[in-house]
Amino acid sequence: MSHQERETIKMVQRVRKLRGQLDAIERSLTTAGDCGDQLMLLAAVRGGVNGLMGEVLENHIRFHLTDGAKEQIAPELAEDLIDLVRAYLK
Repeated sequence: MSHQERETIKMVQRVRKLRGQLDAIERSLTTAGDCGDQLMLLAAVRGGVNGLMGEVLENHIRFHLTDGAKEQIAPELAEDLIDLVRAYLK
């Protein structure tokens, strides 16, 4: 199994976890659950989506903008770009 396939599997697992968290929010809303709990669930989903977005962007930078890409950038620039994206998504 290639590195890219493993990364894809990890990202799909994250999406499934997010789906479960969204289902929990829906259940809480339909049963008039505690607002504080709903806010915590929403914050968890937001963090999960930001984390997933960071992973997708990092993989795009690593696999499509460096080694072997048509429009290749320097590895140091790629790392700086990844750090910038991660800082922005926090």
